Amino acid sequence: MNNRHVIRSILILLLTGVSCFARGQEQVHAGSETLEIAVFDVNARILFAPGELFVEYQLAAKAMRPDLFVAMAAYGDSGTEYIGTGASYAPGGYETGSSATTGETEAIIMGAIRELLLDVKENETPSSQQPSIEWVQESSSAGWKARDSQGELVYNGYMWILGGWHDSFQAPPRDVWRSNDGKSWEKVLDDAPWLHSDLPMSAVFKNRMWMMGGWYNGRLEGRSASNSVWSSKNGKDWELVTGNAGWAPRCAAAIVVFKNKIWILGGTTAYYYGDKESLLNDVWYSDDGKSWKLATADAGWPPRAYHQAVVLNDRVYIMGGGNYDPEYWGYNDVWSSADGIHWRQETPRADWHERIWFSSVVYRDCMWVMGGWSGNPGKNWDDVWYSTDGKNWTELKTEGVKWKERHEHSAFVFQDKIWIAGGMTPPLVNDVWSLKLPEHWEK
Repeated sequence: MNNRHVIRSILILLLTGVSCFARGQEQVHAGSETLEIAVFDVNARILFAPGELFVEYQLAAKAMRPDLFVAMAAYGDSGTEYIGTGASYAPGGYETGSSATTGETEAIIMGAIRELLLDVKENETPSSQQPSIEWVQESSSAGWKARDSQGELVYNGYMWILGGWHDSFQAPPRDVWRSNDGKSWEKVLDDAPWLHSDLPMSAVFKNRMWMMGGWYNGRLEGRSASNSVWSSKNGKDWELVTGNAGWAPRCAAAIVVFKNKIWILGGTTAYYYGDKESLLNDVWYSDDGKSWKLATADAGWPPRAYHQAVVLNDRVYIMGGGNYDPEYWGYNDVWSSADGIHWRQETPRADWHERIWFSSVVYRDCMWVMGGWSGNPGKNWDDVWYSTDGKNWTELKTEGVKWKERHEHSAFVFQDKIWIAGGMTPPLVNDVWSLKLPEHWEK
């Protein structure tokens, strides 16, 4: 069976003699052969698949029908041959290297699964159904070493990764990477002059990249937070704008650009071994990165770190966060301000579970919350939520394969898509995913 034949014969779902129990059947003509594809209805869905599919297909099938028990059997056509996901073929390896299929297989198999489980033909879109929304794995292993807690930004046509965390018993990395497609990453610099690259605050402001604050040396002696501010126009040459900003040294603060100024909000002065006194709820701003002014010493929201802030409809929103060590607590509240000084609570409890170490962006006129970690229960999250006002939240349900639950990953809005990269699942990962929503999707 040639490669095109294997790809087209997809999902193969048939054991001879049991088709009379099938809920739905289709025939696929591949060359001189006709293969049957079927799905059974026995208060469950049982998919019979070709070869040995990667587990991502099973997870995607389950995600399509959370209302049902979905099981998958394998070793139909193609026997014990591996069939990988689209992104798994480029890196090579034993499984995909010995397979007669190619990366094109994923789209065909997912289309067949979708038809069988959702009763929707691949080329049909009922008026009541929006176009399918799926995460796309752009890279299973980017060029940079797996990490979390890195700085991230979009600048000059690239997504940038700055420093981060490998473990708590070594100094954090100080490398700088960039990519214009999420697949190929270029190392711009091995060792940037900034030291505090674990949980830093990073942003683009006045046509420059900025790195400030952050943590150094994990749990080792000599660990510290920073109030240094650095900037660069190219990611290779960094200027120390100030080694002592007016605000207390901190990491894990939120950062936004708002009203032509750069703002930092909250954070912690002691990542490890801190206490309630280490958490902050002050707000500072600067119009040049060098001279900072205090907007308010007490914003009204509980002091916190590991939270996020975004700007939407001329207001700054902060959400979530809390504390990690030595005692965990988390929030799922949302607050907003029109001036950075006066704050109002939009909701004390959003629909998403309290969490720290999540990511947030603004996309399609909504604020987004993605992933994160909670200590109650102790788990990573892979959910994605959006809101236009901070009060009312909706969970985005997607089809197909999705990134594994994680925390302290990077998030970007780039080329009209949401991107996430890296993070702790565990283990640390360096994969890259993207999601594009239709321009006029129904919120």
